[in-house]
Amino acid sequence: SSDVVLDNTYKEYIFMFTEIHPATNNAHFGFQANASGGSGYNETISSAVFRALHEENDSTPAVQYDPNSADQAQGTGLQYLQDYVGADNDQSCSGYLQLFNLASTTLVKNFIARMANANGNNYSVDQFTSGYINTTSAIDEIQFKFHSGNIDSGTITLYGIN
Repeated sequence: SSDVVLDNTYKEYIFMFTEIHPATNNAHFGFQANASGGSGYNETISSAVFRALHEENDSTPAVQYDPNSADQAQGTGLQYLQDYVGADNDQSCSGYLQLFNLASTTLVKNFIARMANANGNNYSVDQFTSGYINTTSAIDEIQFKFHSGNIDSGTITLYGIN
């Protein structure tokens, strides 16, 4: 919403995602940021991602770390928070993204996220993401989207914490 401001009012901001449903099957849900006065949602990010998953038919439980899928090493692309979100009526993703000290003009901006989904390949997935936005400029804009297609439905709620 245009009346929400990311500034120095709070030290931490938490975005809660409830039943985010893609228009396209197996879409990756993520975020990118803009520094104050910036444009293009292309701030440099370094991150690490791991996930636990279990297939609906009980055939393939696993814990995965795959540095080639959702991690970024000084990348400027969309930071995935949840991979392969399904577009079936019984599939979506939910969770949170917590960002720290966005108004700082001295330090990089750390973040942590945890998401759960029913994905397009009929797995239940619990995904953990952490990292930092590598800028000492204040961050005042965050964009959420799927890498392919639109957000079909869901709720994103913002909380500020001192």
